[in-house]
Amino acid sequence: MTASSQKEKKLSRRQKRTKMMEKDAKIYVAGHRGMVGSAIVRELERQGYHNIVKRTHKELDLTRQNQVEKFFEEEKPEYVFLAAAKVGGIMGNATAKADFMYDNMILEMNVIHSAWKNGCKKLEFLGSSCIYPRMAPQPMPESCLLTGSLEQTNEAYALAKISGLKYCEYLNGQYGTDYISVMPTNLYGPNDNYHPEHSHVLPALIRRFHEAKESGKDIVTCWGDGSPLREFLYVDDLANLCVFLMNNYSGNETVNAGTGKELTIKELTELIAKVVGYTGKIEWDKTKPNGTPRKLLDVSKATKLGWTYKTELEDGIKLAYEDFQNNPMRAER
Repeated sequence: MTASSQKEKKLSRRQKRTKMMEKDAKIYVAGHRGMVGSAIVRELERQGYHNIVKRTHKELDLTRQNQVEKFFEEEKPEYVFLAAAKVGGIMGNATAKADFMYDNMILEMNVIHSAWKNGCKKLEFLGSSCIYPRMAPQPMPESCLLTGSLEQTNEAYALAKISGLKYCEYLNGQYGTDYISVMPTNLYGPNDNYHPEHSHVLPALIRRFHEAKESGKDIVTCWGDGSPLREFLYVDDLANLCVFLMNNYSGNETVNAGTGKELTIKELTELIAKVVGYTGKIEWDKTKPNGTPRKLLDVSKATKLGWTYKTELEDGIKLAYEDFQNNPMRAER
C-alpha cells in the first residue's frame, strides 16, 4: 500500500467516526462576544443547541494557562469552537507583530491543550486565509500551506494560526483526537470591529463612507491603488459551515471557508459607497500598502462535503451597515 493510500484510508476511518453533536451536549464557544464567536452562538441556538458555555475576557483570560486549565477541569466541555483571537487590519498587524503573535499563540495553545487534557470529544480551530503564502496559486487550495513566504504585513498573526492548526494535527496523529481546522476568507457582518485604525478593510470602509456622508465630505481617500483582489464571506454563513463541519467532518487537513468569488478593492469601495449612500469622490493614496495582491480560496472541498454560502456580498453589506448604525457602542470602538 502506498503512503498516499494509507493516508486516505486513515482519513476515511476518521471521517466514519464523526458523530452529530447531541442537542444537550456541553459546547464551549471561545470568543463568544466577537464577530465569529457570536455568529456561532446564534447558529447553534438556531439549530436547537441549548447547553452553550460562554465566558467573557474578564471572567476567563485565555492567555493565562492556570485560568484556562481550571475552567476546563471544572466545566469539562464536550465540544469546543475556538473562535477567540486578537485581530486587526493592516496597520495593527504591521505595527504590533509581537503582541499579535504572542497573544494568539498563547491563547490557542492554552485552549487546545486543556481541551485535550480534559477529554474534549471534538474541537474546531478557526484560523484565517492569511496562513497561505503571499504568492500562492489562485484559488488557494488547502494543500498550498507552507509552500512559500507569507505576506509580511500579517506574518506574525499567520504564524500563530499555523501553529494552532498544526498542534491540532499533531494531537490527532499522536493521541487520536478529533480536532479540525477551518480557514475563513475575509469576514464581515454583525458584531464587526469598526475602529478607524484597527479594523479590517470592509468595516473600515463602512465607517469611513458613513462619516463622510454625515459630514458632507467631498472626497474619501483610500489606501493603495484599489487593484488587490479579495473575497468576502458573511459571518453567519461561516457559522453555518462551522456547525456543519463539527457534525460532518473529521480530518487533519484544514477546510477553506469562502464564496469562491472575488472583486477588486476598488470595486468593493464603490459598492460600499453605494450601499451607504455616499456620492462624493473616491481617491487612492498609492504611498500606502496594498497588502497581498490576490486572495481567493479554493472552496471545492467544502462544496464536495455538501456546503455552499448563502449571502451575496451586496446583501451582506446592507446587513453589516444596519449593524453599524444600530450599535452605537460598536461603531465607537
